[in-house]
Amino acid sequence: MNTQLNTIKTNDNLSCGDCLAVMKNIADNSIDLVYLDPPFFTQKKHSLTSPNRKSTYSFDDSWKSHKEYADFIYLRLIEIKRILKETGSVFIHCDKNANYIIRLVSEDVFGEDNFRSEIIWFYKRWSNSANNLIPNHQTIFFFSKTKNYKFNKIYTDYSETTNVDQLLQKRVRDEHGKVIYARNNTGEVISADNKKGVPLSDVWEIPFLNPKAKERTGYPTQKPILLLEKIIQLSTDEGDIVLDPFCGSGTTLVAAKLNNRRYIGIDIANDAIELTKKRLNALIKTQSALLKNGRCSYLNADEKSLALLAGIDIVIVQRNAGIDALLRQNYLSKPVPIRVQKQNESVAEAMAKLKQAAQKKGAKIAFLVAINEENNLLTHCNSNDFVKIIPSISFAINKEIAPYVNEHQATALVKPNKKTKSAMLDVRAKKNLESITLEQLQHDYDAQ
Repeated sequence: MNTQLNTIKTNDNLSCGDCLAVMKNIADNSIDLVYLDPPFFTQKKHSLTSPNRKSTYSFDDSWKSHKEYADFIYLRLIEIKRILKETGSVFIHCDKNANYIIRLVSEDVFGEDNFRSEIIWFYKRWSNSANNLIPNHQTIFFFSKTKNYKFNKIYTDYSETTNVDQLLQKRVRDEHGKVIYARNNTGEVISADNKKGVPLSDVWEIPFLNPKAKERTGYPTQKPILLLEKIIQLSTDEGDIVLDPFCGSGTTLVAAKLNNRRYIGIDIANDAIELTKKRLNALIKTQSALLKNGRCSYLNADEKSLALLAGIDIVIVQRNAGIDALLRQNYLSKPVPIRVQKQNESVAEAMAKLKQAAQKKGAKIAFLVAINEENNLLTHCNSNDFVKIIPSISFAINKEIAPYVNEHQATALVKPNKKTKSAMLDVRAKKNLESITLEQLQHDYDAQ
């Protein structure tokens, strides 16, 4: 590491060692942004294998006491404050294990007045192993060195519940301090200035890295590039210098390079430095379909089908071509899939889709709700397959009322006089039937 930042000639500034010692070689007031993801005080050793199974990365997060951990953080924050520019900021990543320690120590170093935000990184992860609430967030404390800090506002889209047309109308306060629409001399509402959107809040929903994401390296505690990009865009401009003293897999540096920022990375583990070098030489960023397309894009369950399942204790299944829902209660320790036959498909087609999807889940039984019948397939399938077919309520109702509806329709279509009555009786006699439905009678009569 060069002792003076202005002598750095390339962006490839990586140092292996204790960041406390390395940062002492960085000039005062020279860094625009520091993001640190220090040990979380988990009191355990973290280890993870890369997706190709060729590398294993690990680090020890064990401490003798809270004081030892607090002193560790404090000494490094002192150095960070020294090397930050007057307009610089620091973002400190932590979780429930030691967020209270991080907050107190940070306020002690930077001052309570320079605390800017407590950012909540929210994501969806599922685990039922603990008898507790599922931990679906982490905390990032945002401090500035001074009150004259760099901050670039980021705007997001309005929510679905926002009445946007009202926002496009200028508002003022009347003599009573009440907000009203501004009007011109003719009484017309004055349009507001152009709207940029909603300023970014302190709760960020960014998906956790998918196990199959190309961006994933297998390094424990790896963060998504999207998260670091947001921090970098908020607090720096192109050409600014970003420092990560616990760079790990190098995500901060990759995000900095993607956004045309200079960077410095430090880590005590040599394998972390080597991994970071590889990532900087071959930039890979995973795009989030959730952020790109929105949460509603995942909601593709058929509403008409779900309406037929009302009152059943089910879990709705999205993005599955063969299953509409699963019973909450398993059968023989396996899920129980349910599908409702669609209007444009036969029972056989519906059953084939359900069977294929159910077999992938190892189901021992599955249910198809039929909305129409064809060639006694209901009886055949129920006796020969693990897919059980249940007539829908509407199917059963239609079957019961069909004779009455048909009779009404036939009566409306055929208003027999003496001649037609005689002709229709002749049809009955020719068929030698005791009885015949009016619909069939009408058909045969029309065919004559």
